[in-house]
Amino acid sequence: MMGGQVTRALRNFNLENRAFREIGKAKPLAAPRHPAAATPDYTDLTQEEIKKKDEDLHALLKEVYVVSRDPPPIVTDSEGSFPPNKKERRLAKIGQLGQLDVKTIPKGKISVIEALTLLSNHHRSPDEWTAEKIANEYSLELKDVTALLAYFIPFTVEIFPPRGKKAIQDR
Repeated sequence: MMGGQVTRALRNFNLENRAFREIGKAKPLAAPRHPAAATPDYTDLTQEEIKKKDEDLHALLKEVYVVSRDPPPIVTDSEGSFPPNKKERRLAKIGQLGQLDVKTIPKGKISVIEALTLLSNHHRSPDEWTAEKIANEYSLELKDVTALLAYFIPFTVEIFPPRGKKAIQDR
């Protein structure tokens, strides 16, 4: 309580005199403007001077050549036009997530659920689910599917013992 009163008293000490002193100081002047930055005054020009053709500018304008081309026509189908750069998509295989499932996927890509499904199908019956069949089913490239089947193995778990310690033997 006491500290606030002391602080307030020091802050308000001689407040009016300090305010009048600050108001009475000379204010700094703005730097002078460059003559080129000044806006030109066209009010003293006559109509004849305004309408007069400048031959130098007219000669430069004759050298300008403008080419204009129409935009390319939009490809349309029987129902109407579809937007350009529309990527080809396919319907995703139905997953277990309901509303969170991805509905459409670009061709050449698969969802995580589809990847796990095709890997489990291949793991269960590799003769039926070959790389060629998977590539056709999911619209993928054959080299990508073979790499996926060779290097992506989510169903094996290996536990390595820490370095420098002997592994605990199972009884």
